[in-house]
Amino acid sequence: MTPASRPLLVVEDDESYRSLLARSLQRRGFAVRTASSADEALAACAEQAPAYVVLDLNLRGESGLNLIRPLLAYAPAARIVILTGYASIQTTVAAMRLGACHYLPKPANTGDLVRALLDDNIALDTRIDEEQLSVQHLQWEYIQRKLAENDGNISATARALKMHRRTLQRKLAKRRPPDLGFAVE
Repeated sequence: MTPASRPLLVVEDDESYRSLLARSLQRRGFAVRTASSADEALAACAEQAPAYVVLDLNLRGESGLNLIRPLLAYAPAARIVILTGYASIQTTVAAMRLGACHYLPKPANTGDLVRALLDDNIALDTRIDEEQLSVQHLQWEYIQRKLAENDGNISATARALKMHRRTLQRKLAKRRPPDLGFAVE
């Protein structure tokens, strides 16, 4: 079945990135619709169930993970790919358990995104380079895991890490350390 024969929904709150993704995926033959919020996404699904969904993990401060099950209720066979600028092992595992088929860092390479949408046995670029294993990256992953273990409670996480709460808040306010430089084609 060709991508154009089934609809794709892009759920992304950043307007410029959403339209860039939509154009790029339309050029690849998908029938793309877009949504900027969970409510818009569910309304679009009620109108027409998508075969594919590209879902941002952070939708205006709300977790895109909370949208996976409602999307699958409208479209049980939909292949959902999560995109995020704040990837952590904890959220990747959670997304897969909830029903997402893949999880990619932002900005994702369009070729990798299309392969993630269409194929279960894809060979994404899984090289690990020196930058990926930086101390900052490992620290970020560890903090994210502890934060998830404490249900997002900053104070409890700070105690578990034996760190002052304000120090933890400063670390969380910083963006995730850079990994591989993916770009939308």
